[in-house]
Amino acid sequence: MSQQYDAILFDAGGVFLIPDPAVLAPTLAYYGATTDEETYVRAHYGAMAAKSRQGSGEDDWSHYNNAYVQLVGVPEHNRDAATFVLSRTRHAHLWRAPLAGSAEALRALNAAGVPVGVVSNASGQIEEILERSGICQVGDGRHASVRCIIDSHVVGVTKPDPRIFDFALPFFDGIERSRIAYVGDSVVMDVGGATAAGLIPILVDPYDDATDLVTCRRIASLLELL
Repeated sequence: MSQQYDAILFDAGGVFLIPDPAVLAPTLAYYGATTDEETYVRAHYGAMAAKSRQGSGEDDWSHYNNAYVQLVGVPEHNRDAATFVLSRTRHAHLWRAPLAGSAEALRALNAAGVPVGVVSNASGQIEEILERSGICQVGDGRHASVRCIIDSHVVGVTKPDPRIFDFALPFFDGIERSRIAYVGDSVVMDVGGATAAGLIPILVDPYDDATDLVTCRRIASLLELL
């Protein structure tokens, strides 16, 4: 691992999980979208960059939804209808489709003895979903182990408010926050929040959608952290 940091915190959405293409593909195909699941992976990151480009926080996903339906191939005359349906379909419990390499990267970080944890804007569900989707659990278990899973709904603070990271730092006692990286997929919420908290931001940007938005390190896959 880079000498730059001694521990890593991760976002969940766009890092370990994305909205489930197995649900969204047939839903949006009704409006002319593709059913190719890889396109839905690609659409998530393009849509997150569109959201960040507008400076939108957790309470506004309209720019994400607009970009998403376009990127999965919904023709222009159907986009308003498809965007409305997506806004009603893409709920918190649908962020459950594991990203390739994410669980493997966590297990490799465990094997290397790197302290890791999760800090996510969520709705009280993310710890269960990370375990159920085969990504990780707090402490020992069937999957990769993390020291903590901080859910914004549970703690009452939402990124980019840097105070959310204060709930994770006690689990990394003895490690200066300036030596802890935070890996996320949102320029506004993750890079912005981590920077304000004095952590080292790393953006998951596999399709180079955010080259104009950040100067921090960008990675295409969590495997680059190994």
